[in-house]
Amino acid sequence: MSESISQRALADELAPNFAPFFGFAGCAAAMILSCAGAAIGTAKSGIGIAGIGTFQPQLIMKSLIPVVMSGILSVYGLVVAVLIAGGLAPNQNYSLFNGFMHLACGLSVGFACLASGYSIGIVGDEGVRQFMHQPKLFVGIVLILIFAEVLGLYGMIIALILNTKGSG
Repeated sequence: MSESISQRALADELAPNFAPFFGFAGCAAAMILSCAGAAIGTAKSGIGIAGIGTFQPQLIMKSLIPVVMSGILSVYGLVVAVLIAGGLAPNQNYSLFNGFMHLACGLSVGFACLASGYSIGIVGDEGVRQFMHQPKLFVGIVLILIFAEVLGLYGMIIALILNTKGSG
């Protein structure tokens, strides 16, 4: 009898009632921060696109690449948020380890996408403005945008690795 009470006390200590809060916080962080990065990248790039659209409207379609790349960042956050939400279930023994692991997943992808969106926005804005003056810059700008985009992908990869460690 005393052994089952001590095991129950240990289970309550490892899986307190507030542990799912951290999982929900990770889910929210993944969505909020990655969407903020996508919004920053879209807004800053959109300013540059609007700037060149009045002078050379034929370049607008080629200049939409940073906006599309920024939109992908929110998908990275959505994927991780869905995976975190899948690990949260009522009446489940949700440990404090899982809560912090899910929080780390959300923060990893969220902050990586936020940084990526910011860099895409800066490069996209200035890049499309300079592309208007020198079309040979297009390939270089796209390469820089790819390197900026991959920052968010790295955050998602780390989040996925973390998430698999918690379920194993």
